[in-house]
Amino acid sequence: MNAPARRSTSSTPDLTFPRAARLLTPRDFAALRTGSRRFGGARLTAQIKPNGRDTARLGLAVSRRVSKLAVERNRIKRVARDSFRRHRAALGAFDILLIANPPASSADNAQLRADLEELWRRIAALNAPEAVGTMRG
Repeated sequence: MNAPARRSTSSTPDLTFPRAARLLTPRDFAALRTGSRRFGGARLTAQIKPNGRDTARLGLAVSRRVSKLAVERNRIKRVARDSFRRHRAALGAFDILLIANPPASSADNAQLRADLEELWRRIAALNAPEAVGTMRG
């Protein structure tokens, strides 16, 4: 028996990770190498660039330099994808390349999620409208 399909209602966000939300081709990744902004810390770095689409797209780079163990690299990617799914709607129309650094392999999931929350917050702030102040002018 198959599990029932997930439905997205107006009160629940879409928590899927469709192909339209992924960087897939070498051209997509190469486009981020030029003219992108960089945010990050010791464990994770994000390169972002406006994409002219309706939604954010995510690409992941977790190399063997981060960890020789595939299970560790996959854990980092799994946490990043889950966090991206939860924040995608607030991120705006950016292509995001998330690059893991070697300290990411020794971080636990909670630390990775905290780093990702900070990255998403900084990226979402780029879409915020200009603050309306009390000064006229």
